[in-house]
Amino acid sequence: MNAVLAAVVVMLVLSLLRTPVVVALVAGALTAGLLSGMGLEHTLDVFSGGIGGGAEVALSYAMLGGFAVAIAQSGLPHAMADMVQRKLGATQGAASRTVKYALILALIAVAISSQNLIPIHIAFIPLLVPPLLMVMSKMQLDRRLIACVLTFGLVTPYMFLPVGFGGIYLNNILLQNVADNGLATDNLNVMAAMWIPALGMLVGLLLALFNYRKPRQYDMERLQAAERVEVNYSAARLASVVVAILAAFGIQLWSGSMVLGALAGYMVCTLTGIIRWKQADGVLIDGMKMMAMIGFIMITAAGFAEVMRETGEIATLVSGTSDLIGGNKALAALLMLLVGLLVTLGIGSSFSTIPIIAAIYVPLALSLGFSPLAIVALVGTAGALGDAGSPASDSTLGPTSGLNVDGQHHHIWDTVVPTFLHYNLPLLLAGWAAAMVL
Repeated sequence: MNAVLAAVVVMLVLSLLRTPVVVALVAGALTAGLLSGMGLEHTLDVFSGGIGGGAEVALSYAMLGGFAVAIAQSGLPHAMADMVQRKLGATQGAASRTVKYALILALIAVAISSQNLIPIHIAFIPLLVPPLLMVMSKMQLDRRLIACVLTFGLVTPYMFLPVGFGGIYLNNILLQNVADNGLATDNLNVMAAMWIPALGMLVGLLLALFNYRKPRQYDMERLQAAERVEVNYSAARLASVVVAILAAFGIQLWSGSMVLGALAGYMVCTLTGIIRWKQADGVLIDGMKMMAMIGFIMITAAGFAEVMRETGEIATLVSGTSDLIGGNKALAALLMLLVGLLVTLGIGSSFSTIPIIAAIYVPLALSLGFSPLAIVALVGTAGALGDAGSPASDSTLGPTSGLNVDGQHHHIWDTVVPTFLHYNLPLLLAGWAAAMVL
């Protein structure tokens, strides 16, 4: 059995059985290493060498966690909740639903903007979402819907809009790799190739809005305990925390570092008295505890991905699809997409999947007579598949980091499974349709 396939299956099955994701990733990495003949010692060495790749992001999230706790202590969550409560109290029926969907649209807009207009990626989630949990809980919004909303905004822009992170994915990675492997890309419009797959993501979002439309209750006492804040907020404190958030985003954009951005915001909270100086250590430690699970998953996922690459069997898995295809274009498109899904589920990065699959898929697709647009759509979709729904992806870890601050949102069953079902299945169908009609 292919070592990569076995590793991904082990990791996913253990995760679905509610085994801690870190344990599932380690078990999957050991499975891949042993089945590929690397041996236990070499597997552990490769895994240990790979975990450094996730250390910076983990540290960033630890700092963001401390900043998020500081925001909670400012009273901002309660201020927002009270404002929405007054609004909901004055409205009923359609007007109440308008407030709810206005919040959802705002989150979509912010998530999309984080990929291009303000390219901060997932850094906004631990800062913006926790203060909104009180609001969401009072509106009885299903957090699974919010996870799907955030993931849509994180994935769809980079796979369709060639600006910001989309410019990197579509121009620097996708077009560059298909060109390097023999496809002429001169005058090729990448948006014309990817609009059908992007439409599949939109269909998934609409399905999520329908499936998670019913009210869902959360334990308000657990949420309030997680915030650890009194409801005696003032205008000055709220103004200070807004300045702190703007400082965090501004410093990150200027420096390109989430760590520096979070540190700047945290220091503003300290200097303006939102956090008392003698409480600063405790607040930072509480924030690190809150983000510990996300950080450890990110570190472990980097080691898992490194073992997957070291086995050398990702290329074997990709090239092995050609033996099953024959001359059947429809079957070829489906198998290419499924293998892309499997690879991205494992390594958690669509950006890293493209170089792996393009070397095999482009010559194979050319030999089968796919058009240039169809090939770009096929490879681009195969890379993006699995980003939503991977336990180790930023697109799922980010939403969980904001939604689970009170322990009422399970990473696998409330983020990974909903995003997998609502996005990968429509995206698989849309990518296959694009390959066949373009």
